[in-house]
This record gives sequence, C-alpha cells and structure tokens, in this order.
Amino acid sequence: MNPHDGMYIDGAWRPAVGAGTIEVVNPADEQVIGTVPAGDARDVDAAVRAARAALPRWAATPPARRGEHIAALRDALAARQDEIAATVTAELGSPKGFAQRVHTGLPIAVAGSYAELAASHPFEERIGTSTVLHEPVGVVGAITPWNYPLHQVVAKVAPALAAGCTVVLKPAEDTPLTAQLFAECVDAAGLPAGVFNLVTGLGAVAGQALAEHPGVDLVSFTGSTAVGKRIGAVAGAAVKRVALELGGKSANVILPGADLAKAVAANVADVCRNTGQSCNALTRTLVHADAYEEAVSLAAAAVADFAPGDPTQDGVRVGPLVNAKQHARVRGYIDKGVEEGARLVAGGATAPEGHDKGYFVTPTVFADVTPEMTIAQEEIFGPVLSFIKYEDEDEAARIANGTVYGLAAAVWAADQEQAAAFARRLDAGQVEINGGGFNILAPFGGYKESGVGRELGVHGLGEYLQTKSLQF
Repeated sequence: MNPHDGMYIDGAWRPAVGAGTIEVVNPADEQVIGTVPAGDARDVDAAVRAARAALPRWAATPPARRGEHIAALRDALAARQDEIAATVTAELGSPKGFAQRVHTGLPIAVAGSYAELAASHPFEERIGTSTVLHEPVGVVGAITPWNYPLHQVVAKVAPALAAGCTVVLKPAEDTPLTAQLFAECVDAAGLPAGVFNLVTGLGAVAGQALAEHPGVDLVSFTGSTAVGKRIGAVAGAAVKRVALELGGKSANVILPGADLAKAVAANVADVCRNTGQSCNALTRTLVHADAYEEAVSLAAAAVADFAPGDPTQDGVRVGPLVNAKQHARVRGYIDKGVEEGARLVAGGATAPEGHDKGYFVTPTVFADVTPEMTIAQEEIFGPVLSFIKYEDEDEAARIANGTVYGLAAAVWAADQEQAAAFARRLDAGQVEINGGGFNILAPFGGYKESGVGRELGVHGLGEYLQTKSLQF
C-alpha cells in the first residue's frame, strides 16, 4: 500500500483502524499537499503490542550490532536527504537551504553519533564489589513537534534504539510526511520488525492514547509546557518515566565591553532562524543602559536582511509560520507588545508586502520592553525580539532568570572567563559563550518549566537506560 495511507507497525505498512484523515497544508501558499490517517487508540495499541513483542530480542542484541543498525539508518537518511529536505520545506515552510543544512544534515549527524555511542558506551561497570548494569527502560512512546520534524524524531529514536529500547512514534500532525519518510528509511535500513513503529494522528487522540498506554514504559515528549504538564500528570499516575523538552524564553545577555555589533547580529539571526520557531531562540536581549540605544539601532538595521520570502527560492532566510493558528498567535503577541507600551522598532503585525497568501510575518524588534511585559514572559514562537535594559550584572541576572523557563541562554563579554562566570549564574540548561556553536554531543534540555531530562550525546542515551546492580 501507499505508505501515506497507512501506519508503519511491526515492520510493514498497514491500513489504519481509525477512519479519519489529516490534511497536510503548505504554509507558504495554504494549499493541501497530502493527507495521512488519523490513528486512534486501536492503532496505538497495535503499535505498542508490536514494540513489546520485539523488545526482548532487541534488548538482547549486542550494543555494537544495534549501532550497526543505527548506522544503516543514518545512511538511508543521507541517501534521501534532498527529498526529506524538500518535504520539510513543503510542510513546515523552512527555507530550502536551512532545511538541507539543519533540518536534515543535523539529524543525520546525530544518528551517526549514536551509532558510534552504542558500540563504545559502557553498558556494564564494576563499582566496588558490585557489577552495575545499564539496561533499556523498555517501550518508548515518542511524541515529537512540528518545528524540527526530523531532528526531534532522531534525537529520541536513535538513543532509544542504542539503549536497546523499542519505539512507537507519534509525530506532530502538521509535519507527518517527514515522519513517514523516516519510517521508510527505517524499513530500508533493515531494522527488525516491531523495533520502530509509526502512528500518525491528533495529539489529543493518538498522543494521549500513547501516553496513557500501560505497555509504554517511558514517554519522551517535545512541545509546549502546557501539554508537557498533562503528560507528566498521566505518567506520574502510572509511575511511568518521562523525558520532557518544553518551552523557552531564553535571554541573550550582552555585558559591557563585549563586541556589540557581533552580539546583536548573531542575536537577530538566531531569532529569525526557523522563522523564530525554535524553543531555544534567544528572544530577550539584555543590554547595559550605556550601550542600549546603539544595540537597538544595530538590530533594526540587521533585521532588514531577513525579509520573508518563498522558502523554495535560493537566498531566502525566513519562510512562513507553520499554520494559521501559529500565524494568529504571533501577530497577537506583536499587538500585545504595542498595547503594553513597548516601542516597535522594526516589523509589526501587518502582512509583509507581497505575501497576501501564506502564513508570513515580518521579523519584529521591540525596544523599551520591561521584564513584566507579556512579550518578555511568554513564549511567542515567532521571529520577535525584545530589548531589555539593565544597570548592573546583578540586575541582568535577575532579569535573565525572571521567567518560568530555563531552556537556554547566551552571554557575550570581553573575554571568555567573564562570560563563563556570568553564565554560571543563569538558570538554563545550555548557555552559549560569545557565540559558541551547537554541539550534538552536549546535553540539551531545560531547568524549571522548560522540561525534565536531557537529549543528545551520552546524557541523551542515559534517559533510556535503567540501572541494576549485581551484588557479589
């Protein structure tokens, strides 16, 4: 059967039990580009049963052999990289260069890292008179978001497979076509039947059924804090493990003496990345009073280079937002910023010129933002940047830590030691120092309401392992 018409369960594509379908819309032109089945609890149950049946044999597979399977999956993804990138552009609206480089290139690299880690990680260690075993948690229910539709899948599935777990994936309903291509790559890589299973469907139906299913041992979810709290409550009632990567309202702190032009340029590029739809986007810029107006002027000039455009065209850096709901949400926050007294420096809620069709919004910069304003406290998930003034480092730290979130942050200073010293004061799971690059081996995850657990590298692998000690 056509994979787009079915679920991938127990090593084969099969018709959905649920009768509904989900339309996939291209956010650049609002046209329907495909449909997928809307699975229900019965589809989820079939997938979980397949995962449970496959678990004993997969868990007993030598880690090095599991790594070989992951390497084959990496190669299958690499062989279809162009097709996957084009699909991400079509269903998410990501500019094609970013889709090729980040949406597909990054997860291929992450898959490769877990192929190597599976073979090298010490799943058994000696501590005193005990042998400590690191064993798979069991069946993993992975619920992934639309903003990085392949990366978030790989960041969950690859370490779960490396640990010896089996997986049921429920991808976001806005970007299911990318997940189906991933399942085709799993099949091409020759993973044993039932080790990976895919159920498409609505979060409130298939996602909830997966989180509640008694056959699921761990739920790994990336998405909004509100939904993460509900999943945490469901899992807690069943004493089920969770890994939650949730929202963010990350601060970019520019200390006196830092390279202001470089810091602001990097900040604008970061907020426009993926059309602002990144949980770790540096959406609050904290600048000392003495350099504040200069920084705002630099941002206003820099953001002019990020005009929205057709994501299929070369050179375009900002595409549309993912859907109509997100479009209305971001424009509503921009209106709220103006209403609460922030100074609109660039952009705004009106449609960009030449884009009457599609979910486009102009990258927006606000000045005179106070820490209590809505746009400084709530996650907007669009290309909106707020500049906040501070008088000394103590105030900067209070403002940076003054939200319910703690996913990421950045610090710019005259030297690395000064920046690192300030970074230690921040309640954030990952802090960039003077523009430090993303490291796929470093743990990614948040403090406070930004989540529980970590992804990537050895710490990401650890989320899918449980320990047993043998006493001698």
